[in-house]
Amino acid sequence: MKDINEILGMASRVQEQLEKAQADLDHVEVSGVSGGGLVKIVATAKGRIKSLAIDDSLMVPADKAVLEDLVVAAFNDARAKADEASAKEMSKMASGLPLPPGFKLPF
Repeated sequence: MKDINEILGMASRVQEQLEKAQADLDHVEVSGVSGGGLVKIVATAKGRIKSLAIDDSLMVPADKAVLEDLVVAAFNDARAKADEASAKEMSKMASGLPLPPGFKLPF
């Protein structure tokens, strides 16, 4: 049985690594696209939108609903990629931790 101070120290290190990994996710960028690349969104793996690019050909007032749908689709694509990048980074971080089999951190 491990000493309680050793267990608390391990928990503290896990918390520090988790916080660092979460902070690092704001530097991982993903791109979401829709409409064959006519709408592009760049976001961080934490979901912060950094930029939105809309092709000039979509700037037609009569096609406003199409443009709105494409922006939503690009955002959802970026969000899915951000979730995937986040899970990948968290998995890498957790792989180096001495956790019991089956233990999952709250990601």
